Amino acid sequence: MLIVLLSLTACQGQVNKKAVRNETTNTENQELIDSKYKVAKTDAQWREELTAEQYYVLRNKGTERPHTGEYDKFFEEGVYVCAACNHPLFKSDAKFDSHCGWPSFDQAIEGSVIHEHDSSHGMNRTEVLCSSCGGHLGHVFDDGPKETTGNRFCTNSVSIKFIPAKKK
Repeated sequence: MLIVLLSLTACQGQVNKKAVRNETTNTENQELIDSKYKVAKTDAQWREELTAEQYYVLRNKGTERPHTGEYDKFFEEGVYVCAACNHPLFKSDAKFDSHCGWPSFDQAIEGSVIHEHDSSHGMNRTEVLCSSCGGHLGHVFDDGPKETTGNRFCTNSVSIKFIPAKKK
């Protein structure tokens, strides 16, 4: 029971029902948020293009509530892309049911994500970001299926979109 509780807490991170407002001045609002990524936009552009929940998760490193995302129990053939920039991230054959409340994948498409150390909330975790736009996707843990990679990419549904495979 303790292990289940700890894994849920580790994955949940910074759950908040309200979108956090990012106060910026007009000058800051016009500057590119992070030009080290292929897709670089101003804060104002991100706010205009994303829903409030997408902005909260992708740009402010938020977390959606567990068991509420549309892709948690979703298993169809296709590809999951970044909800902010449409960059391919995960193939459906990498998805598995981890019972943690968020979509889980055992591997990302090569070069599609970057990892950063995250010590927020008194935890040491590995944050996963879209390599194209820097959007926060979730975290990766080493408690995934041992018969594959051993990884569990715990991903916010709101940070991804599903593109179904073409029928033959």
